[in-house]
Amino acid sequence: MLDLQQLTIAYGQARAVWDISLKVGAGELLCVVGPNGAGKTTLVNTVAGILKPMAGRIVMEGKDITSLAPHKFCEAGIALVPEGRRLFTGMTVAENLDIGSYLPAAKARRRETLDEVLALFPALKAKLPSPAGELSGGQQQMVAIGRALMARPRLLLLDEPSLGLSPLVVADMFNAIKKISASGITIVLVEQNVSMAMRISHRACVLELGRIVAEGAPDELMKQPEIRKAYLGT
Repeated sequence: MLDLQQLTIAYGQARAVWDISLKVGAGELLCVVGPNGAGKTTLVNTVAGILKPMAGRIVMEGKDITSLAPHKFCEAGIALVPEGRRLFTGMTVAENLDIGSYLPAAKARRRETLDEVLALFPALKAKLPSPAGELSGGQQQMVAIGRALMARPRLLLLDEPSLGLSPLVVADMFNAIKKISASGITIVLVEQNVSMAMRISHRACVLELGRIVAEGAPDELMKQPEIRKAYLGT
């Protein structure tokens, strides 16, 4: 589904990602892990169209989308849940969710998709008329994921969805991500909670200083002592 070909990404003259090539299959849940500053957020922001690569190509479902305008990435079937959620806190939960379904195809199925989101996150049903800023951190993360799902994406990018959440809420969040994956949506998950991310993912890649230093099945990566110690914090 997603084919990253020799991507190099820079902020001005400072390169953050170096010559990365990576494929993600349809329906796959890939986790991207590594230390702070490894380039994980830079990578997903580029796949989402927020950043433009210095070199390389982004191919989605066989089409080169590298040069598309940022808003066209959503039309290509990609949705991002950014680090920090970035909700419109003065707007209601319902309004935040509606924003996700602005594309004509998504708008036509807004009611159906909203029902799916509320089935995934039942706690949001009673909160629909409430300002998003009044919700707990976990509920705000539910809204952020729900907003992305309202676009009916084929590829969902999740950047640190467990950040700042309590352990109990983290467990619920990862269960929800598993359910989204089981529905057939392809997921790229950037996550600092390595053990939980590895547990639910089909495949993993480890970034260090903007380069992929390891890639493969999560259980195989976790068996490698040097990988566990140097990159996974275990």
